[in-house]
Amino acid sequence: MEVNPLSIILVKSDSKGDRLLFRYPYNVPQQFQASVLPARKTPYSIVNSADDILQNAPPTVSNICFDQLYGISDEVLATLFAVKSELCNQKFELKVNDVRFVSHPTLVKLDGDDQKSSSYFRINVVFALHAQASYSVVKCYYELSKRIGVALLYEEKRAGYLSNEMKMMVSCMDEVAAAAQEHDHGTTSGPCGNVFDTILRDCTLAQFIKTIYQDLSTTGLLNVTLNQSVTLSFCLPQKAHQFHKKGVVIEPETIDRCLHALKPYHGMLLLVDPSELLDCVPPSGARMLLQLIEAYNPLKSLQNMASDADLMIDHVYQLVGHLVYWAKATIIYPLCETNVYVIAPDAQLNIHSNLSEKFSTKFPGMSLFEVISDFSLPTSIGHLTTPLQHPARQGRLAQMVLWMLQHHLLMQLHTYVQFIASYDEEDCVPIQNGNHDHMKDDHDERQPITNHGSGGCSLPATTSQPLAVPAHRKHSLSEDLFPDSLTLATSHTRPSSASHRSNISHSSVGQTASSTDNDESIASMDDDDKIKRLLGAFPECDRKAISKIPAATNPEDLALMARLWQAGYFKGEHHLEEIMYFENLRRSQLLQLVDKFRDVLIIYETEDPAIASLYTVPQ
Repeated sequence: MEVNPLSIILVKSDSKGDRLLFRYPYNVPQQFQASVLPARKTPYSIVNSADDILQNAPPTVSNICFDQLYGISDEVLATLFAVKSELCNQKFELKVNDVRFVSHPTLVKLDGDDQKSSSYFRINVVFALHAQASYSVVKCYYELSKRIGVALLYEEKRAGYLSNEMKMMVSCMDEVAAAAQEHDHGTTSGPCGNVFDTILRDCTLAQFIKTIYQDLSTTGLLNVTLNQSVTLSFCLPQKAHQFHKKGVVIEPETIDRCLHALKPYHGMLLLVDPSELLDCVPPSGARMLLQLIEAYNPLKSLQNMASDADLMIDHVYQLVGHLVYWAKATIIYPLCETNVYVIAPDAQLNIHSNLSEKFSTKFPGMSLFEVISDFSLPTSIGHLTTPLQHPARQGRLAQMVLWMLQHHLLMQLHTYVQFIASYDEEDCVPIQNGNHDHMKDDHDERQPITNHGSGGCSLPATTSQPLAVPAHRKHSLSEDLFPDSLTLATSHTRPSSASHRSNISHSSVGQTASSTDNDESIASMDDDDKIKRLLGAFPECDRKAISKIPAATNPEDLALMARLWQAGYFKGEHHLEEIMYFENLRRSQLLQLVDKFRDVLIIYETEDPAIASLYTVPQ
């Protein structure tokens, strides 16, 4: 797999020379060593003189054996990565055959008694990766190498930790080399495996590197402590998200696009038990995250959770963003009866998947394939329930839907509205060039509202910093949040409170204010004048199509239609839930309006781009 590291190499360079201190893993398994040794060419092979050397490409050389670095000696590695001082504190990248090496060399200063006695040495923590690793993967490993260098530099200044560990590693190598010479088993190929075994047993820095390699290869999440002082926390999202979606690599840029599209009406769904969040934190953010966990409920929007947790909406955005980045949560729309779901395009429902067994264990007596078959076509939760059902059965259905959302088996579809007027040939008068340009300019002035949810909210770039949660509180909150009597919420959301930012763009605010002024001036007119003035907001062709609709004779319906049309909501870019939130409307009002103007308004169902970006079809 391109995401996993092939090896981690530690190289030092100082006045005494260049040396590879440690690398992990350092041995190819014994049962595989024979299979990777090059076959000896026999002198009796037949040479075909007709072969053209220029047309026959030379055999490719590989330095990867069973996802480990192979075939490059320790002396060569030490020479390659013992960089000069001019190359320190910046990105170092080197490609050798099918291996790409990336690191951030660090220059360390040893302070003496006076200025003249100060000395320097260079330390380089190098990650060996597949050469075809994506740019984002290489960038993440470079960031990790930089953080390791910063941690080592801090511990060196605080307690001389790095110097002591280097002396111990060099001493182990010298002892083993001396013992090998005494027993006449010297070798010129560099330190052998038992040297690194001794170093790994005696040196905490070597154990630190081994832990990093193992955690990156298994979960992609790091939470290790250096010298019992500095905690290094890091997330490799390309690996971490595969725990929930095997075989699918989600890039950090995809997560960033999702988080920048967050709006207050979105919700959050935890992918792990809340107690697991306590393992990846510094104490600084523990209080806010604990408040959010206490208020967490998949039936609530982010704004409602912010209100219940007494947090600013911006802080909730940041907390949710980190949880999504660390593969601890995903973005949903709060669960309610009107939500429409369909089987996700990347749902792991093959015969080799173990999700069916997990589902049966979680919900005894239920079959995953039987339950999910109800969502073969887009289906709302309300369609699967009846008023006569016991609330406990509705709560059980809600739990099963949440479980399928956690395992990315379902995707929610939203209803979008598009304004398309049907024209007759005699309705539209041929437009001259001048008038056409004028109408084109008028049309260009009406731009759709964008960035409703992030206007005024600057979500910082996602980083792999951990979140803080106190070390106590180990009980599970799943039963508290989703009891058997759980009932589904309705689609109504609480009105925006003054303490939370509304996230409506300034253009939308201006349009709303002008629309309010127009409504006040129109209220003093009679019905015919109101209708005439409201129709004047539409272009001529659209005006004629709308005037033929019976609902256009109702000033209230036409006023709502004109207001939403002028705000840009009928261009297929805003779903009903977004219009409901920002315009403070009920779903029934919107559906009635769409039905009354169905001759010019069409609806269709598709996924929310902010959420659909996390649903990637495996290649």
